[in-house]
Amino acid sequence: MVRAGSPRAGRPDGPAAPSGSRAPLLAVCAGYFMVILDVTVINVAVPVVGRELSASLTGIQWITDGYTLVFAGLLLTGGALGDRLGNRRIFCTGVVVFTLASAGCGLARSAEALIAARLVEGLGAALIVPGSLALLQQAYPSPGERSRAFGLWGSMAGIAASAGPLLGGLLVTTVGWRWVFFINLPVGCACLWLTLRHVRASARRPDRPVDWPAQCALIATVALLVAVLNEAGRRGWTDPLILTGAGLCLLTAAAFVLRERLARTPVLPLRLLRSRAMSGGAAIGLLFNFAFYGMIFTASLYFQHQRGLSALRTGIALFPAVAMTMFASVLSGRLASRTGHRPLVVTGMLLGAAGLAGWAAAGPHPDYVLLVGPMTAAGFGTSFALTGSTATVMSAAPDTHSGTASALFNTTRQVGSAAGVALGGSLLAAATAGFTTGLRTSMAIGAAAYLTAAALALFCIPRKKPRAVSG
Repeated sequence: MVRAGSPRAGRPDGPAAPSGSRAPLLAVCAGYFMVILDVTVINVAVPVVGRELSASLTGIQWITDGYTLVFAGLLLTGGALGDRLGNRRIFCTGVVVFTLASAGCGLARSAEALIAARLVEGLGAALIVPGSLALLQQAYPSPGERSRAFGLWGSMAGIAASAGPLLGGLLVTTVGWRWVFFINLPVGCACLWLTLRHVRASARRPDRPVDWPAQCALIATVALLVAVLNEAGRRGWTDPLILTGAGLCLLTAAAFVLRERLARTPVLPLRLLRSRAMSGGAAIGLLFNFAFYGMIFTASLYFQHQRGLSALRTGIALFPAVAMTMFASVLSGRLASRTGHRPLVVTGMLLGAAGLAGWAAAGPHPDYVLLVGPMTAAGFGTSFALTGSTATVMSAAPDTHSGTASALFNTTRQVGSAAGVALGGSLLAAATAGFTTGLRTSMAIGAAAYLTAAALALFCIPRKKPRAVSG
């Protein structure tokens, strides 16, 4: 065990990868790909899963959101553990947990068992993602290399998002929905091997314990938020239980902030949030994930329930929304050195807003051709903004808090995803004028979220590289 005052504390162990080596990038991106693939691949599968396991619409929402809930709630813990015990160690632990939980999902015989296994998957994802950005920051110290690495990291999200609906539809149609989860097993094994072989061990900070009371408050806040949004469609927005849950959500959020102010070693030092670049970048991530993943979830249900498409044809129908993400992040990473991140994020958010507003204005039963442009704009715009917002948050953090900064950014993004899915499902269930009215309302709210993110980008993302907050 390394003591806080020993020479090894706070310093990486093991040989570094050669300068310019792509091996650490491949290793880290394999884990991130698996996590994001599990977000998108499930969307076309959940209607089939719901039928086979006799799950209600609320149950289908929990199959999707249970994973995201734990993922979002524990990301800050994953980041704190990475800073304390070493990001590579926590990253590898997450890969093992995620891979085993995926096997449990594939073997589930009831909706309850599947939801439970998805919760464990979320734990694994929460350990993987903060370490992924921190390991890239460690492996590529120069700003140019780091920006390109973040761009390729973002493109993994695009590739996974693109492959998810098509792969999910193909697997569900051919070998069954269980293989949506079994596909993670070889990816997880390859990721673990690559990481142990090519990524050096990370610095450890044993002097930074995890603030468990604050973590419990954060988990409760996220859980209550998602539960309220999930159940509001079934119970109604004025139901006493919904109002009580919303009040408790505000109380637990306040308790988290109070605990962080008083704690000697907070899980999220509030001084980091004084950086406009860090707090603004995190808020932008929440908003564009809210809009994009809410669109993917509601559109998937629309194509299958209202248009009668199969899972595979639904994946093909959604492909325009995610295909552009495959290269939008890479393009953004390359352009950033010339333009800076602010104009790229603003442009991406305006494109996303135009896309969802176009869907909302297309009428109750539009031809599919009219939906291709809006889906493409939303997919491209979201991914185009991802690299800039990621680089902004990570560059504004001191190296000693890289895991925490990564966790903060990805926590807000996953809270946005969970809220988008939950609110979208509730609007579909609650719309008195019909399914398509709820869908169009959801798209209009998503467009407003994109516009808000564009305004935040103008205010929060600096023209030049942000200065690190004093650690």
